[in-house]
Amino acid sequence: MKSKLIDPVIIATGFCVGLAALVLTKLGNPANMGFCIACFLRDIAGAIGLHRADKVQYIRPEIIGLVLGAFALALTNGEFRAKAGSSPATRFIIGMVVVIGALVFLGCPLRMVIRLGGGDLNAITALAGFIVGIVIGIFFINKGFSLKRSYDVSTSEGFVLSGMMTLLMILFLTVPALFLLSKEGPGSKHAPVLISFVVAIVVGALAQKSRLCTVGGIRDFILFKDTRLLSGFIVILLTVFVGDLVLGSFKPGFVLQPVSHSSHIWNFLGMVLAGWGSVMLGGCPFRQLILAAEGNGDSVITVIGMVAGSAFAHNFKLAGNPDSLNEAKQLVVGGISNTGKVAVIGCFVVLLIISFINLPKAQD
Repeated sequence: MKSKLIDPVIIATGFCVGLAALVLTKLGNPANMGFCIACFLRDIAGAIGLHRADKVQYIRPEIIGLVLGAFALALTNGEFRAKAGSSPATRFIIGMVVVIGALVFLGCPLRMVIRLGGGDLNAITALAGFIVGIVIGIFFINKGFSLKRSYDVSTSEGFVLSGMMTLLMILFLTVPALFLLSKEGPGSKHAPVLISFVVAIVVGALAQKSRLCTVGGIRDFILFKDTRLLSGFIVILLTVFVGDLVLGSFKPGFVLQPVSHSSHIWNFLGMVLAGWGSVMLGGCPFRQLILAAEGNGDSVITVIGMVAGSAFAHNFKLAGNPDSLNEAKQLVVGGISNTGKVAVIGCFVVLLIISFINLPKAQD
């Protein structure tokens, strides 16, 4: 029974993720954004020209390091296994939806925890939505929802994402002029490249070993009262909270938080989408990167879907806009455009349709 309550590897991973977020923020990453899978995939999408939002374009070494760290450890410990074939097209669409929901909130589940630790109380609303989304996903899982099984494939298939990330890092280091790189805004704020890369390699390896997953922690607690993964979630929160207190960067409140908006209904609904979709996929965006590094081709397709979703969100102005001050120093509450609101509703319809057509009766 004790094994269900605490796992030293998960605790260590949670601490290192929180510490990495603090260190990378201190060294230049945007405030409360030491690690954000959705934001960083969005920046990469912009850097390779998939969207033209010039304030969010950068090759984030954190994503590359996460994948290569997990890949290296999976090979070392014999857990690398090339497999695919579990409803790849559907996973692509769900990956898009998850990231669109996250960018409505302006952060993936991991950044939600980091924002909360830094005092951004808008993350409370998002956390509530995230939990509701997970509960909806669990409801359909209990009804028999499944994206079917995957199958062993050629080993070379499992190297696709790690190979792409290696090539991307080499090109970024040797020919940076190939990429679109922000001159201002969040994309222009970043820690030194090699430090970000090395820190992420360590985090990726630990995440591969521990199976850390923000969605899995809440899901397992609800279904089985298993707190192992949830403990990692809590340790990240506490590490960032204590670290921000020590560094003097803890600033509690709702308005004018870094890259954040206080339009609560859309924070809530965006993270409902992220939670629901992640349960359907079997893991949060952070976990999908790790699974892809282990050779899971379905997670590779999901990651590509997330990149496409981030580009789609910015090309069609679906993502959230931060709170700001106008020229008279009056607060302008951010949020999302009317197009974004329609897209959120459309994403709910998409997830609902996918949930029902993948129930056992619908498959007969």
